[in-house]
Amino acid sequence: MSVFSWPARVYWEDTDGGGVVYYANYLRFLERARTEWLRSLGYSQWVLAREPGIVFAVASLTVEYRRPARLDDELTITCQARADRAATIRFEQKIFRGHSPEDGPPILTAAVRVACVDAHTLKPRRLPESLMNVLISS
Repeated sequence: MSVFSWPARVYWEDTDGGGVVYYANYLRFLERARTEWLRSLGYSQWVLAREPGIVFAVASLTVEYRRPARLDDELTITCQARADRAATIRFEQKIFRGHSPEDGPPILTAAVRVACVDAHTLKPRRLPESLMNVLISS
């Protein structure tokens, strides 16, 4: 299972009045990293929503907050994905302060299960074979 990394920076809009990242905004960083992981594989969520008509929805999420991130921090968000079932992907995600995971321990760890659903009915749908092949081979 290969690790995907995506850089981000903490902006004022991500923080509370004390300049600390508001707890729910960490989920935005995780979501963006998963989107960029998908894009790095050649998939656009916009294109997938139109053809083959699928979107992704978070089905479950467990987060452990270890240390705070603050205004202007540079962050690295990682994703490790694996096929879970025919219609779900499991992600192990971490957020690190700095340019790489080697810069120190994670400030957040998360386990995320994402379901593939029909873009119109929102009912579970099998992952596209091409994406399943990527998940199985990684």
